[in-house]
Formats: sequence, structure tokens, C-alpha cells
Amino acid sequence: MQISRRFLVSGGTAAVALVAAAVFLRPVGGSRAAEGKFEVSFTEAEWKAKLSPEAFEVLRHEDTEYPGTSPLLNEHRAGTFDCAGCALPLFDSATKYDSGTGWPSFYQPLENAVEQSTDSKLGYVRNEVHCRRCGGHLGHVFDDGPQPTGLRYCMNGVALSFTPA
Repeated sequence: MQISRRFLVSGGTAAVALVAAAVFLRPVGGSRAAEGKFEVSFTEAEWKAKLSPEAFEVLRHEDTEYPGTSPLLNEHRAGTFDCAGCALPLFDSATKYDSGTGWPSFYQPLENAVEQSTDSKLGYVRNEVHCRRCGGHLGHVFDDGPQPTGLRYCMNGVALSFTPA
């Protein structure tokens, strides 16, 4: 069997592309939630027992729920949206709005409720939002929201619970 130069070049190009994709699209660092340096902290097994499988993957492993699947999209009562991991109040219902994205969205968190970190898992930089108290991954914040802040806190509904006023 004879190997052509074209075959070698195209195969080499494909190999380089695969390596580049593996390097640039790999998760950067571990899960912030897995660091365990928070007021509320449990072992991986304890989190798994405490949370639903979907909430566990989102809060502890930075997964994302499918858009349009959260019952909290249709929650319009007065109250607070809290962390599903540790019950810390995160967003006042007055700051919730319909962003059209399929995820519960807010233009402002409660004071001292969330922290942000840089996320480049998709090959570009995003601002990841975490619960300040347990480190649970909530979603991301973007600068295309309504006034008065111009921000869109796009949250995974499974990472939240609702407490009526």
C-alpha cells in the first residue's frame, strides 16, 4: 500500500486540529464548587444525596440545564430565588424578567449573594456566577440585560428554589 503526500498532509492537519481543540476547549481549572472553601461545604457524596441528579450536575459540576425546562420560568410571585444547594437568598423576584433565552433571568442579585469567576470552557471568556456561600454554579452573567444595570444574570432554574414573600 502506498501512502500519498496528500493523505499525510491532510491527516497531519486533522491531528493538529484535534490537539488544538483538546487544548483550547478543555475545562480551565477544576470546578469552583469542588474547591470546598465555603461557609457551606459537604463531601461529594453528601451533595449527591442532598440534591436531585440534575441539580447536582449543575451546582457541583457546572453543567447547564436545557433551556425552557425550568418551572421557575413561569414563577411571577413576590419572593426570593434562593440557592438550591444552601438556601441562600440570591435574587429578589422584582429583578426577574423574561429574557427570551429559556432560563430564569435577573438584572441584579441581592447584595453579597453571588460571586463571579472567569469561564472559558467553550473557547471564549464568560463570567460564571456562583453562590457566595456554597460555591454552587448558578449560570452566567452577560452585559445585554435591561436597565437599570444592563446585566442579564442567566441562571439555571435547577440551581434555584423559590421562597414566596
